[in-house]
Amino acid sequence: MIKGAKKSTNTGKVLFSYAVVYLVWGSTFFFIEKALHSFSPFVLGSLRFIFAASLLMGYCKFKGYKLFQAKAVMQACIIGFLLLFIDMAGVIWAEQYISSGIVAIISAAAAIWFVLLDKSKWKENFSSPPIVIGLFMGFFGVIMLFAEQIGVASNNGKKTESIIALAALVIGSLAWTVGSLYSKYSNKRAAQENAPRVELNVMVQTAWQMTIAGILFTITAFATGEYARFDYTAVAIGDWWALIYLIFFGSILAFSSYIWLIQERPSTEVSTYAYVNPIVAVFLSHFFTTHKVTSLQIIGLVIILASVLLMNWNLYKNNKRIKRIRKIGMLHKRKHTVKSRLRMAAIETKSAPKVTH
Repeated sequence: MIKGAKKSTNTGKVLFSYAVVYLVWGSTFFFIEKALHSFSPFVLGSLRFIFAASLLMGYCKFKGYKLFQAKAVMQACIIGFLLLFIDMAGVIWAEQYISSGIVAIISAAAAIWFVLLDKSKWKENFSSPPIVIGLFMGFFGVIMLFAEQIGVASNNGKKTESIIALAALVIGSLAWTVGSLYSKYSNKRAAQENAPRVELNVMVQTAWQMTIAGILFTITAFATGEYARFDYTAVAIGDWWALIYLIFFGSILAFSSYIWLIQERPSTEVSTYAYVNPIVAVFLSHFFTTHKVTSLQIIGLVIILASVLLMNWNLYKNNKRIKRIRKIGMLHKRKHTVKSRLRMAAIETKSAPKVTH
């Protein structure tokens, strides 16, 4: 009974964590767009990450985790600068001018930059037909959405804003990729050189990443005069709730669920959030904002998600669970073929003319 209860609890936790990562992360694009009705971009980023970092660091302190190690904090600051400041600044800035659904779709195409910038994987990537096809499909999908957004702009001023917003998204995606690759290879290099291991808990490292992002957003907000113009009394109640949602659900709950899933489930399985998040964002954008999702945007979404699947083809192809499913499918197909042959043989036997000797 105890073992069964424990298994049920773990299954429930897995399902809950997936629901959070799929739905909450997908919805953050919508809530950023909503919060921008009252908050300027850098003030929004400042408040979100300062509060999220403080709460997460406080939790880590309560749990008794070690909070400081110079090398680990420096690495976390670099990653926080690239992933949470540059990339999120691009997303928030872009959502002033284009819909949250489009931002989510284009953000999903970040896999393109991983293929192009991960030099150590060039031979493997560019010798794989699915990855090369996925790469071209991804570029085509992004260019198609770029053209659509520029084409629907009502005047030259709007077109310029759309171009700047789309450029900010691309720069943000590049920063996300560079930061992710830096994290990956700095850890590998340390392991090869037998350097002392980074001993900070991953939650502490995340808190430091959010801290540096919050500080940089705050400095930028003061430097650009956003805080000087900010009037908290003019913020709508709904927009305060959007900010609270981004802090507690988007930054803390969703990321904690993601970290737990990465530790408990296969990475290929967890990575499926990249396919669900844009769909959630497009759904919310269509039904709960003034933006309308066009058929061209849906086609772009399908093309980009298909390209992401192809660019991750080798990862999925070698996954043990997928291999097992394919093996079961082949056995089922073979069994079905044998049954069909036996049935045909039986029919032929019955229909064969009797021979009289």
